[in-house]
Amino acid sequence: MENIIQTAFEKIKQEAQKVIVGQAELFELVVVSLFTGGHVLLEGVPGTAKTLIAKTLAMVVSGDFSRIQFTPDLMPSDIVGTSVYDSTSNQFNLKHGPVFTNVLLADEINRTPAKTQSALLECMEERQVSIDGIRHELPQPFMVLATQNPIEYEGTYPLPEAQLDRFLFKLKVDYPGPEAETQILMNYHQGFNATRLDAVGVESVIDSTSLQEYRDVIQTVTVEESIFNYIVNLAEASRKSNELVLGGSPRASIALLLASKTYAALQGRDYILPDDVKYLAPHVYRHRILLKPDAEIEGLTPDDVIDRLLAEVEIPR
Repeated sequence: MENIIQTAFEKIKQEAQKVIVGQAELFELVVVSLFTGGHVLLEGVPGTAKTLIAKTLAMVVSGDFSRIQFTPDLMPSDIVGTSVYDSTSNQFNLKHGPVFTNVLLADEINRTPAKTQSALLECMEERQVSIDGIRHELPQPFMVLATQNPIEYEGTYPLPEAQLDRFLFKLKVDYPGPEAETQILMNYHQGFNATRLDAVGVESVIDSTSLQEYRDVIQTVTVEESIFNYIVNLAEASRKSNELVLGGSPRASIALLLASKTYAALQGRDYILPDDVKYLAPHVYRHRILLKPDAEIEGLTPDDVIDRLLAEVEIPR
């Protein structure tokens, strides 16, 4: 069954390659998050295919796609929806907001105030919304891909630690290399249009039913005791680090375990390797740790500290 999951993963990557150039690893990690049931925070400058990745993901999993442009005047009801009075039936009807979808792109999430950010928090954690005291289940699967610009901070509202912790991964979106960017230009020269992905021939590979079946199988991936100890030791090392105010929480350890199980299954294995944990640790930890002011003055980044932790903690054989 694990080979079936690996085959589906390879087909998803093949379909994505029809439109996404130069961001193969980034897309693979987004798929890992989807199969794990997590959300992703994408940090990168505009124009680096973040929207294209979200749209492509929705197409290959037969899902619906919605996009919200976060602004300072965005209200919670603009996200979750509202009750509208119908005079003909003499009752209130729910008008669904854009969160009632499968893949939600929350563009520039740090440009909206905390009240609106918290409205998205319930959707991410509970997979439901509360409108006028009534709970409404969101479609399954439900995944948030949130973006933020690492350069422009004026007029932004930094995400609180509690909300950052809800994201499985924080992924850095870099510029494509010269060869990849040349290929992008050639694609557009030949008529590629990012707003018409159906014209490129991107096909759906899995649906919600098969995705849930794959998630059930992923839960059966074998985890040796040494792997549990390795994950816990990484968390302990982060909490004791002299360079950090805030280390990894138990939720970080859980996220690293579940993501590692998914990654192993997508590689066609029914067991986790220490290298799986080591590879995913930076993406799980970089938004969950908080540097001390002295470390920031020295020019250290979260990734620098994570690299040191991975070098210090003994890898199980």
